[in-house]
Amino acid sequence: MSTRLACVVFDAIEPRSVARFWAELLGWEVLVDRPGEVDVAASDPDGLDVALTFLPARGAKSAKNRMHLDLSSRSLDHQRVQVDRALSLGARQLDIGQGAVPWVVLADPEGNEFCVLEPREHYVDTGAVAAIVVDTENPLRLAEFWSKASGWPVTHDSARYAGIRSATGQGPWLEFLRTPEALGECSRLHLDLIAFPSDDPVEEAARLRAAGALPITPGTPPANAPALVLADPETNEFCLLQAASG
Repeated sequence: MSTRLACVVFDAIEPRSVARFWAELLGWEVLVDRPGEVDVAASDPDGLDVALTFLPARGAKSAKNRMHLDLSSRSLDHQRVQVDRALSLGARQLDIGQGAVPWVVLADPEGNEFCVLEPREHYVDTGAVAAIVVDTENPLRLAEFWSKASGWPVTHDSARYAGIRSATGQGPWLEFLRTPEALGECSRLHLDLIAFPSDDPVEEAARLRAAGALPITPGTPPANAPALVLADPETNEFCLLQAASG
């Protein structure tokens, strides 16, 4: 049995403020709000949108993130509305060398990059978040690893990018974009996986290591440990969470 992709985690100097920005921009709800964690998720209980979690950061952002979100749009007018809304909530426009492209590159109030895409048929049924995009030197290698980690099949693969998505056809894509400088500083965003309640987290950690995960915390997780920190084959850190008991 595989683990499940649970959330995208943002390290933030002001988690509550950044969480509020994303909740208002996406039309999502704040589900958890406590000093050490703020969780934001879509209100549709039947959807498979991956939640966003905001945790206190150890320091200010100093480099481009390896991971970012792409937001969907239904039309060019809707794209403009989304961009204007983001700017009104505290985002700013960003030039990362993208040139003349049909999507708009922005940064959230703490400088985390994201894109508001032009309408694309590929993302017509994803919900507000079209894709979670990871910069990589080897798109297929990371797609295959995260496919094993999340249980999502690899659905497309090209020289430039590869992607996986839930077999249900719901929720965002997880895409891997070939980027020459991908192995720079670690991102302020990372992914969290969660073990299914019926699965042994120690066995799941061993399965992930066999698939190519790199150990960050030594040994095996104690039975009561809330998370084990690992890294994927390109050193992107992620956490393996234990399912809540009961």
